[in-house]
Amino acid sequence: MADFFRPEAKATIWRFRDVWGALLVLALGIWWSITGLGFVTWLGYIIAAIGVMLLVAGIQRGRFRQGSDGPGIVQITERRLAYFGPLDGGVMDINDMSRLSFDPTGHPAPYWVLTGPEARDIAIPTTATGAEALFDVFSALPDLKTEKLLGVLSDPPAQRVVIWQRPVHLLH
Repeated sequence: MADFFRPEAKATIWRFRDVWGALLVLALGIWWSITGLGFVTWLGYIIAAIGVMLLVAGIQRGRFRQGSDGPGIVQITERRLAYFGPLDGGVMDINDMSRLSFDPTGHPAPYWVLTGPEARDIAIPTTATGAEALFDVFSALPDLKTEKLLGVLSDPPAQRVVIWQRPVHLLH
């Protein structure tokens, strides 16, 4: 039974695992709204709405995940991001991040380039172990366009592109 699915199919199913859970919640909500009576019908509508929200979030997370077999490990603890790679790494407070870029020319996988204080960069492969947690970090950045973030993964540009930059406040 373990060989029933090809490895590529298993990887895709696992990549979109949040979608499968959301579909179950949505199906339960629809079932209760159709077959329930009184309060259960309204509860079904609420659960179905929650299922739709989880489905949208799951699709976004699935598009963001690129695998976890790349070099290095990403850890996020109390708004502090750490990347430990085979050749380099770094630690940065998320609040100190001033720019987020995407570099498609990295090897063996494209890189997220996080710029911090004193223009210090941390380059994190999209396939690093734990890199899927970066979605939550990036989503918390003010005024970040999620579609732009996911668009560079599905249709990589030819060179490094800035996805988000902290606004500069001038004194005058």
